[in-house]
Amino acid sequence: MICVVGNQTREALIRSQRITGLTAGVIVELVAEIGPLWHERHQAVLTSRPRRRAVGAGAKHKLVFVDRLLATLVHLRHGATHDVLACWFGVDRSTITRAIGEVRPLLAERGCTVAPGLRLRSLAEVIDYLGASGQTGIIDGTEVRVRRPAAGRKDREKFISGKNKQNAVKSMVVTDATGRLLFCSPAEPASCADITHARKLGLVKLLADGPAVEILADAGYQGLGAQTGGRVVTPPHRKFKKNPPEWYEEMHERQRKAHSSRRIRVEHGIGHLKNWRSLARHHGRREHMSDIIQAVAGLLSHQQAATLASGTRT
Repeated sequence: MICVVGNQTREALIRSQRITGLTAGVIVELVAEIGPLWHERHQAVLTSRPRRRAVGAGAKHKLVFVDRLLATLVHLRHGATHDVLACWFGVDRSTITRAIGEVRPLLAERGCTVAPGLRLRSLAEVIDYLGASGQTGIIDGTEVRVRRPAAGRKDREKFISGKNKQNAVKSMVVTDATGRLLFCSPAEPASCADITHARKLGLVKLLADGPAVEILADAGYQGLGAQTGGRVVTPPHRKFKKNPPEWYEEMHERQRKAHSSRRIRVEHGIGHLKNWRSLARHHGRREHMSDIIQAVAGLLSHQQAATLASGTRT
């Protein structure tokens, strides 16, 4: 089979941010960082099983690592099917499936890039970073639609979202006050409430025992403020449910808008995530969603950090 992607086409892919979602500089950094990790894991797999041939013997890869990374980026950015990518790169569909399955976990493990050389991989690291830098964090949950589990499967109803009435998974997103991504949690079935998900991730304990950090949240997290000593700030409660005084309505609306105008930045961060087609609507396996969400968050945060760094230098 003749390979469709030659050197010129590969260079055009790398240069086109509309196709990969990343600038050429970020892709070069990814190749330098992830390439050795992929090669190390590949060699470990080859040496871990009984062999009749020496390691390295036999047929060679038709798909070099750069092409494997590009295929994964195009798949995440545009939701291109494995069949289409196989025709594009001139290999079998199973090769693309295997390549994406190997590269995507490596991207997910990178965490979110805050600055060159500084990555956040856990919620505890995010809280420590916000406390050390004196910044305000913003949290919110986002849902991604998934296929409905097969009939008769245990816990089938757990994936039904009470908000959207659709089968979905949920992730908690953390940004700073400007909307820069700092963390995306592993996916949970969408029936899990936002506040329950935050508690499962250990947010209450991290805020109670950690540095003094202000976290903005929507009404779905009401109750965490009392558990964290007021560090989680949610919209104000309505004290008058019937026949409220006119002055109270004006004050409550003013406070609500002031909180919403600060918290809206996390919605912008989630919007940037959903620009990647694989998170706009998922058509694959639910068990891969955690890797997909965290991989896209890591790539997007890396691009944001690179853009900010280049803007600062100029």
